[in-house]
Amino acid sequence: MMTRIISENNLAIACLLFSASLWGLIWYPLRLLNEAGMSGIWSSLVMYLAAAVLTLPMIFKNRQGQLQGDKVILLALALAAGVTNVAFVVALIQGEVMRVMLLFYLSPLWTVLIGRWWLKERLSRRAIIFFCVAMLGSVVMLWNPELGKPWPKGLSDWLALLAGIAFSVNNVIARKLSTQSMAIKTAATWWGVVFVSIAVILTTQAAWPNVSSSLWLGAWFLGWLGIVAMTVAVLYGLAKMPVYRSSVIMLFELIVAAVAAWLLTDETMTMQEWVGGVMILLAAFGVARISVP
Repeated sequence: MMTRIISENNLAIACLLFSASLWGLIWYPLRLLNEAGMSGIWSSLVMYLAAAVLTLPMIFKNRQGQLQGDKVILLALALAAGVTNVAFVVALIQGEVMRVMLLFYLSPLWTVLIGRWWLKERLSRRAIIFFCVAMLGSVVMLWNPELGKPWPKGLSDWLALLAGIAFSVNNVIARKLSTQSMAIKTAATWWGVVFVSIAVILTTQAAWPNVSSSLWLGAWFLGWLGIVAMTVAVLYGLAKMPVYRSSVIMLFELIVAAVAAWLLTDETMTMQEWVGGVMILLAAFGVARISVP
């Protein structure tokens, strides 16, 4: 029995590290697709459509069962997930990888505040302290000497912050849907990205990508081998260990992203950005530790 528990624990850690590694690397093939003529919004649509179509049999099977009563909240989950993923993908393509990821990692703090407001969760003294640390970190990171105030320096910064806030809303709604199966929530998430991508394409009148069929196929398989694999791996890992441990392990994504950005691009972060980023990470780690039983 003990051997089996250890084996499952090791597998859960391996799954989380695998998922974190893919999330830390996925920006690179997305940039390659963008350079080849397929923009981030089109890449998001193709990747998540590839993943979402796999859920159709389950949706039809449960359309009169599990979906009853939670349709509005599931739609809210889909919208939040769609905004999260579309904003994050476009930010990663247009901005500096580490800066975008660190700003996105403010999301645990937004989750605390939204959970307090919507779910009436108690806001502990530690949570307030970590929130203040994160906010100070974001001020340091975003401080613009020319403007004399902390302000996002471009569209990618704004999108990273938007993605983090939307991801927090996504997490709080997922808690609200605690009685729904993970499969249903995953399907809502993937289809949410598809519909938000379509909405953005229609609103901005984004041109149809003039690329070869091999690139369309590559984006499709990136959805199957990337999005599906990452989601399955992280869901298994999260189900097998406490939240505080899984949250810490998932920070490995930043290490992978930092190394990849250093090797594959000429992007560099200033000392000011690193100091602010470290404060944000410490706050995110602290919030995760609050979940310790």
